Amino acid sequence: MRRTARFLLALAVALVLMLCFRALAFTIYVVDGQAFSPLFYAGDRVLVNRWSYGLRVGGQDGPFGYARIGRQPMERGDIVAFENPQNTDEVLICRCKAVPGDTIMHQGQPLVVPGTLTCASSDHYWMEAIGSGNTLDSRTFGLVPEQFIIGRVVMIVYNHQPSAPFWRGWMTGRFCLPL
Repeated sequence: MRRTARFLLALAVALVLMLCFRALAFTIYVVDGQAFSPLFYAGDRVLVNRWSYGLRVGGQDGPFGYARIGRQPMERGDIVAFENPQNTDEVLICRCKAVPGDTIMHQGQPLVVPGTLTCASSDHYWMEAIGSGNTLDSRTFGLVPEQFIIGRVVMIVYNHQPSAPFWRGWMTGRFCLPL
């Protein structure tokens, strides 16, 4: 009986530690669509470092507001996972094209610096997908506030086509690819 209790306690501690690690350090997201083709394909599982810009504490609607512990600046060119400002249940992956202080102009094509729209405030970023035809980026919903940013995408863990059964659909050459 004592061995069983110790085993269950160790299992519970391991589960809590794993959940804390996943919630605070790294998360895996699935890429849907071809917005980042040829860098990412549909079915890619990407690893996101939640600490890359500081630990996000609180939220948009939380009672304690929003803050970042150990805040680090985002850089132009970073590939970032963030919550869709129009639908916070959806996570998007885009490249940061403009950081606070940049002046930008969008003419239906990639970003032009300098221009007319300013990321002047200290916590707004311009995000763009690489693939053409993608409508879910800053060209649609404007500047992304820092509070929506989850973290930097650091690697492709693996690719499995969602419509394929488990024993099939694995894309060779898409395992543990650092970005």
